[in-house]
Amino acid sequence: MSVTVRLNVNGTQTSLSTDPERRLLDVIREDLGLTGTKYGCGEGQCGSCLVHLDGEPTRSCLVPVTAADGRSVTTIEGLARGDALHAVQEAFVEEGAMQCGYCTSGMILAAVALLGKTPDPTHEQIVAGMDGHLCRCNGYVKIVNAVRRAAELTRAASHG
Repeated sequence: MSVTVRLNVNGTQTSLSTDPERRLLDVIREDLGLTGTKYGCGEGQCGSCLVHLDGEPTRSCLVPVTAADGRSVTTIEGLARGDALHAVQEAFVEEGAMQCGYCTSGMILAAVALLGKTPDPTHEQIVAGMDGHLCRCNGYVKIVNAVRRAAELTRAASHG
């Protein structure tokens, strides 16, 4: 049995017919071709599949696509504006906060959510905000530095 699901993905309305039991992660990757969202553990433990669902960080491997029907989904592909990277993406590049890149999209989306709620986080708040995101290359120091740098870039942009 198929159902029709309507999603606003990265600002674009889309409608598709699919099995209601499919995960949002699989629809994003397989049907929409947005492969920045990664399959990591399939259990919501690693953070590689993180997207924003109506602005809230959500592990897409745990969400049936029908739960996203009529809602807004932002993936890593939806952060940049044309050729301009989002401040968090820019900071990750500047700080060299990616090695293999597998965790990067989830880490960046987690950092965007953190900075949206806490624009000037302390070290402890950054660590807590990134908790539950696994970096297989152990690039945690650079990731924390990148989040701190993104906060600085965001504050500088808002002041001038």
